[in-house]
Amino acid sequence: MNTYLSLQSITKKFGDFKALDSVDMDIAKASIHAILGENGAGKTTLMNIIYGLYQPDGGRIFLNGNEAVIPNPREALHMGIGMIHQHLMLVDTLTVTENVILGLEGVGLSISLKEHEERIAELSREFDFEVDPRAEIWKLPMGMRQRVEILKVLYRDVDLLILDEPTSVLAPNEIEAFLAGLDRLRAAGKTIVFITHKLDEVAHVGDRITVMRHGKVTGNTDIEHTDTREMARMMVGRDVVMELEKPDIEPGGIALEFENAVAINDRGLPALKGVNLSVRRGEVIGIAGVDGNGQVELAEIATGMRQLESGSVRVDGIDVSETSVHERRHKHCIGYVPEDRHGTGLVLDFSVSKNCMLRDFSERPFSENTLIKSSVVDSIAEKWVEDYDIRLQSIYQQTRFLSGGNQQKLVFAREVESDPDILVVMQPCKGLDIGAIEAVQNTILGQKRAGKAVLYISTELDDILAVCDRICVMCDGEISGVVTPEEATPERMGMLIAGIREASTC
Repeated sequence: MNTYLSLQSITKKFGDFKALDSVDMDIAKASIHAILGENGAGKTTLMNIIYGLYQPDGGRIFLNGNEAVIPNPREALHMGIGMIHQHLMLVDTLTVTENVILGLEGVGLSISLKEHEERIAELSREFDFEVDPRAEIWKLPMGMRQRVEILKVLYRDVDLLILDEPTSVLAPNEIEAFLAGLDRLRAAGKTIVFITHKLDEVAHVGDRITVMRHGKVTGNTDIEHTDTREMARMMVGRDVVMELEKPDIEPGGIALEFENAVAINDRGLPALKGVNLSVRRGEVIGIAGVDGNGQVELAEIATGMRQLESGSVRVDGIDVSETSVHERRHKHCIGYVPEDRHGTGLVLDFSVSKNCMLRDFSERPFSENTLIKSSVVDSIAEKWVEDYDIRLQSIYQQTRFLSGGNQQKLVFAREVESDPDILVVMQPCKGLDIGAIEAVQNTILGQKRAGKAVLYISTELDDILAVCDRICVMCDGEISGVVTPEEATPERMGMLIAGIREASTC
């Protein structure tokens, strides 16, 4: 093997917590090397060391056979190492081009934006990204913003590309194009380190995998010598149920209903164009489609975070269109797992314990007579951490220092434990390992068994098929069709996602 990057006995501690424990790893030149592991296994910490964001407490790094010290990301870029982070690092008020060239060396006070726009447009076409170089970041959906992050690194012509959950916000058709782009990068001689929880992606493009658990390397193998089921077992240390058994329950009355719902997005453009949709008790309704077709706005008008332009939202037959977020949560018992866990779901500078009470801090059991009961809050936090397998050092640590997957589990736990009658979940499995996905989906099915109404919004079609009773496909702010999981053939779903409408009622 022509080794490009070699890690020897890499160790990293945060206080008394050992995040990495003598990690050894060799990555071949012009290959796609996948790093697998449960949430909190140390994968991102290891990549941050390679990129110079963290310094190891022990061990050595070799790049092209030479020992390397990587003091910071700028020096990493000089060495030909680029990283695309799990959480986007873009300036919302700047354009795509301005974000791509931000911090680019050699760009002085006199900048030819047009020249850079042309080069970025060419690079975008090469990888089928379809990104408008002149678009402002805040106006782009999450999937398009992820492409901009990728363009930022490709524009600097790095030799080693680190990808931390790069497809977590991409739709299935976008993922296919992205993986094809990775093939082209490998063929061009680039070396790619690929962190993902999506085992089918690893099987599709990977050359070799390294499995990590609790900060240690627990396995290495070539892709050709394994399969997705074995990869799952290596990750979590047990067999994982790949197909869930959905309970056969007769749905009850309508709990949540949208009638001719019309809403605009943050750009002032139509987001929902007369949506009619109902969710019954004991039923899981899936909302499928490419990101940016009205799914966020649908979740927000259901939970009171966005106002309707016209139409109505009803809970148990009562019009709640003009009610507040607080009233919908506490009077109408609506729980919400948002897509943006950083911007909407958590306060990152708060402790894990404080984030646990964030939704209901003024209610029992968290407080009484306007006083927060700290011991009760801590006790509840400890229980949720154990029940939902949230990996952390302490419930008192800042939430920003949890891995993305563990942050997601914290938001999910808080909403489910509020015992809602209606649960709206958006991308609930985003960033989760396969064992955690299994647990989340079983919890969703547990809500169904308990007679709760669940609105399940995701761009991951496999996740929707696993738990949903009916699937409504959204395109351009409208429902283009409704299918059952048995009817959801790839061909039919592809047409509906593309906007070819069927006469249907959801």
